[in-house]
Amino acid sequence: MMLRTLGPLICFLILIMDIVAGILSIQAEVAQDKEKHIRVWIFECRQPSHKAHRLGLAAATLLALAHFIGNLLGGCICIRSKEELDKSSPNKQLAAATLIITWIIYVIAFSTIVIGAISNSRSRDTCGLSHRHLLSIGGILCFIHGLFLVAYYVSASATIAEAQLTYLERTATAIEAQTTNLEMPPLPPA
Repeated sequence: MMLRTLGPLICFLILIMDIVAGILSIQAEVAQDKEKHIRVWIFECRQPSHKAHRLGLAAATLLALAHFIGNLLGGCICIRSKEELDKSSPNKQLAAATLIITWIIYVIAFSTIVIGAISNSRSRDTCGLSHRHLLSIGGILCFIHGLFLVAYYVSASATIAEAQLTYLERTATAIEAQTTNLEMPPLPPA
């Protein structure tokens, strides 16, 4: 009952954290682009942006925190075999699929944001392969991550509720079967 009242709040919190992470990452990209840089094909020399570094780290932290909260409160919905997949409810199948997609998006988004932030952590000009647009790509993936993480949380919560209902139904059926099988003792003679 408590999770039903907190469910919308948790979904809102996850979305807000992912949206803020995405905005911070895109702002880091803007701050990075304001610094001097010379680009020749895939190589570039540029000055690092400490503002982009701080914004990128803040975005990565928020993304990781949203992912942690969504996975912790959503629980672990695992499907271990093809037979279990075939027997699973649509909610459980959706939860498993969105869990996998969420993890893939998280790994890519977190990696691109961290690489973009680290490329701005140096104290002097650097030359090397271009890391342009990594922060904005990570920011866009934060928005997508938020949508899939909310879908995972909702479907995982529905799966848990289904499991609890099934357990209660089986328990009630077992109790009913036990009570109908009880023989009434014979009444004493009057």
